[in-house]
Amino acid sequence: MRFRHPDGSTVHLAYCTNVHPAETLEGVLAQLRDHCEPVRRRLGRDRLGIGLWLARDAAHALVTDPTALRGLRTELDRRGLEVVTLNGFPYEGFGAEEVKYRVYQPDWADPERLAHTTDLARVLAQLLPDDVTEGSISTLPLAWRTAYDDERATTAHTALTRLAERLDALHELTGRSLRIGIEPEPGCTVETTRDAIAPLTAIGHDRIGICIDTCHLATSFEDPHTALDALIEAHVPVVKSQLSAALHAEHPHLPEVRAALAAFDEPRFLHQTRTRTAAGLRGTDDLAEALAGDALPDASPWRAHFHVPLHAAPTAPLTSTLPVLRAALTRLVGGPHPITHHLEVETYTWQALPPELRPRARAQLADGIAAELTLARDLLTDLGLKELP
Repeated sequence: MRFRHPDGSTVHLAYCTNVHPAETLEGVLAQLRDHCEPVRRRLGRDRLGIGLWLARDAAHALVTDPTALRGLRTELDRRGLEVVTLNGFPYEGFGAEEVKYRVYQPDWADPERLAHTTDLARVLAQLLPDDVTEGSISTLPLAWRTAYDDERATTAHTALTRLAERLDALHELTGRSLRIGIEPEPGCTVETTRDAIAPLTAIGHDRIGICIDTCHLATSFEDPHTALDALIEAHVPVVKSQLSAALHAEHPHLPEVRAALAAFDEPRFLHQTRTRTAAGLRGTDDLAEALAGDALPDASPWRAHFHVPLHAAPTAPLTSTLPVLRAALTRLVGGPHPITHHLEVETYTWQALPPELRPRARAQLADGIAAELTLARDLLTDLGLKELP
């Protein structure tokens, strides 16, 4: 979906396909047929943006087989789909029964991460629509915080610098300008937007910036305006933003609130949980840890890294951090000029919701994704952007 900003530039809105993970190129092609095109049809649009997630094997197949890459591009066009952004965070196995800490491997100190992201960039340069010259790829925020020392930090920074050089060369070769955004996430060495400033300014290349996930922003209790002010002052580019909402519990000391939260404690993904105290932010790596005894203070609200559907906040006594998303979006694209032109709805936890809230059929999932995109579209038009055909 494309929108015209009042300044005349185009803002792209997509949804991320990691909600229906596939490890192979055949699986990606099936996603387009079974999920993405049906979502487009529900929205009544001739064109729908998707943020592709390409696992290692799928990306490698595309970068080593020009015929396969041309075939994917043809299939996108045939189904009324377009790609300007990729989700390069998960490397493989995102559809496994247990993902948890595995999603952070390999990290940016491992050569496999550089190789994979280079493959993604080469693929995206060929998938961009003919009238689009700029693409974006989100990636993990360097590494999970444990086992990340000064030596690995130096290696990671060197890898990102080398990637920037490769993106420069790709631009010269193809005319396509690609940028990478590291995505702050609770528990990682770069947990907040402020944590991102030092490493990104040290790298000092405008092709390496930040991806702001509004669920992660909210989970860490970051104020969107303060965060964006700091990034702008530091000249850190906002490459893309993932529009998402976290789980919010206003009164976590109440038994009924604990019971409601426990329904979201599931085995596939980590749900880092945070609260604010007089001494600063406190947290656990997973929701189960927070719910166990007194692992986390409960005098103030809790927020959990659980991407809840944008249009359907949990029932009381829980809610979502949609107001944080609204505030961030207002600042990102509501001013005289957009801070970023790439927006991506990323709710990959549909099948991890409590059983009664999960879609029971493919059609229900398509309905839910279309409803999320409709809400995002309405937020954009409320800010003065005009939806394009």
